[in-house]
Formats: sequence, C-alpha cells, structure tokens
Amino acid sequence: MQKISNDTKIEPAVVNGIDTEGVKALIGHVAKDPENANTHWHVSSLWKGGTRSDTRVKGYGFGNEYIKKDFTIQIDEPTELGGTNKYANPQEYLLAALNGCIMVGYVVGCSMEGIELEDLRIETEGDIDLRGFLGLDPNVKPGYDKIRYTVHIKGNGTPQQFQKVHEAVCATSPNRFNIANAIKLDSKLVVE
Repeated sequence: MQKISNDTKIEPAVVNGIDTEGVKALIGHVAKDPENANTHWHVSSLWKGGTRSDTRVKGYGFGNEYIKKDFTIQIDEPTELGGTNKYANPQEYLLAALNGCIMVGYVVGCSMEGIELEDLRIETEGDIDLRGFLGLDPNVKPGYDKIRYTVHIKGNGTPQQFQKVHEAVCATSPNRFNIANAIKLDSKLVVE
C-alpha cells in the first residue's frame, strides 16, 4: 500500500525495511523475459597460511549486467582443529549462509503479505563426525547427516499467514534447496 505525503509524492510501500513495490517490479522484470532471471555467482579464495583463507567477492551477473561488489570473507578454524580461531570456520559460514538465505525469504514473504515483524530468529545446528573428515573411517561421512533449524517468528500475522510464508520459503530458498538436495559439483585441478 503506497502512502501519499503532503506534497502528493508517492512514497514506496516499505514493510520490515523491504520496498514491496520494488519486489513486485523485480518479479515483473523476471517474468517478462527469462533472460532477466539469470544470475551468476563467483568467489575466489586465497590461502593466507595455516587454516586461514580470504574469499573475495568482486561482483555477480544479473541478467545481462555485471554488478560490482567488493567484499572479503575471512575464514579460519578453531584452535582445536589447527586454526587460530580468529574468524568463523567454513561450517559456521555454511550454516550462516543457510540462515541468511531463508531469513531473506521470511522477511520478504511477510512484507509482501503486509505482516509487520517484531522478531525473527533462526537457530541452526548440525553434527559432523571428524573420523570421516580425518580419513580415519571410510564408513563415516565427512559431512552432516542432518541439519536442524528452528525459525522463531513474531509479528502481526496470523498463524495461517506465517505458515503460508514458511511453506513458500521452504519451496523457494536457494540455499535451503542446495543443502537439501544433491547438486552436481564439477572440479578441476590446475598444478602450476
């Protein structure tokens, strides 16, 4: 719903910090031409010694455009796993990436339903048996058997509205999909 200010300017409808008219425009832009739906993501990681690495994010592809960005993600391991414990480790980033992606889904979904949020929190956890990672037992997976997460949400929506948003997030979140489903990984080694 758009508000009209005293000088008759139309202001965007913003709910939970989300410009809902902007979201509708994005949906229309992507629906108009499948080429507009294409995104390309790329990161480059550089070893910094020990278990430390920095991952650079320089930009991404959106439709036929390249959008510049400039971020560095610093990664380490806990001291118990040979690191200096100065930064989050890859597992914490993986869980944070899942939470961040689904959180966007909840905020945008609630905003598009006109639900004003008071609180949104996602707690995520999983267990890894290090015997697989360390190559001690070929019968032990090197990763998770299961990741568990709980969404705590509070706002002026009904339980039915929140359930509708929850189901939409479960069906459309890219990181939830990527973790819940086997996706193909292609690897290449270049020895220099």
